[in-house]
Amino acid sequence: MQAATAQVVSQLRRSIARAIYGKEEAIQLALIALLARGHLLIEDVPGVGKTTLAQALAKSFHCTFQRIQFTSDLLPSDVLGVSVYNPESREFEFRPGPIFANVVLADEINRTTPRTQSALLEAMNEAQVSMDGRTQLLPQPFFVIATQNPVEHHGTYPLPESQLDRFLMRIKMGYPSHDTEREILRKRIGDDPLHSLEPVADLGDVLSMQSAVAHVKVDSSLHDYALEIVNRTRKSDQLTLGVSPRGTLMLQRAAQARAFLDGREYCLPDDFKHLAIPVFSHRVVASARHASLQKKSETTESVLHDIVESVPVPL
Repeated sequence: MQAATAQVVSQLRRSIARAIYGKEEAIQLALIALLARGHLLIEDVPGVGKTTLAQALAKSFHCTFQRIQFTSDLLPSDVLGVSVYNPESREFEFRPGPIFANVVLADEINRTTPRTQSALLEAMNEAQVSMDGRTQLLPQPFFVIATQNPVEHHGTYPLPESQLDRFLMRIKMGYPSHDTEREILRKRIGDDPLHSLEPVADLGDVLSMQSAVAHVKVDSSLHDYALEIVNRTRKSDQLTLGVSPRGTLMLQRAAQARAFLDGREYCLPDDFKHLAIPVFSHRVVASARHASLQKKSETTESVLHDIVESVPVPL
């Protein structure tokens, strides 16, 4: 990594950390998702900083940002846009929806109906929207950060597997430690630090880093290592749905992004091992007899942890 690029990465980390204190791991994973050209799903209880993380990232580089508050009455046109008849030109004109932005915060995505959730599929997978027979390209970079409450909460519509598979990874924020929360209280006596964030990078920097990530080297032994983990998820009697080929590709892209953020031009086994659970946990489904009384997400993470630990790490 060049010195100038390393400085941009360091500034991005520091900028985001000013608004979301004590969550270095979540910040790292969010940057990995952005640089790997993926999308991020943050699942946790209300009030732990999901929305703040998304806003801090968007404020840290020059980009267009839109927040969509998902509700049960939200329609696909409210997200994608709508064609409106212009009486002067006697033609329909397309008015873009909030999805046409570099960073899109889909807040509480599982509170809207499956019909509106599915409207994001093409946009997230192909970076384009098809409306009235026309294809509209989305701006680049295009990054969706979706937040959702645990499915056990009332008034939620669980995302289908096809929608979940579009997210590069799913992460949790978690409650802060006692000391961290105490520091948050101390720092929030004055103004919210989110309001004072200034961009430290521009779109060109992000696009350049995304391009560099794609050229990070991955040894063939790491391909075999990743495939062995994936194959064991498909054969496990504790899972009814294993990792898809898209999931395997997403793990490699995430590993490349992690190596890049660490200043390396090559991947290590630890890149794959460290990211396997956040990249795979939402792509697998635990069998009913193994779910017991645990939450579904906790069950899949536990099974994946055992699988990852059982696979020998290449030397």
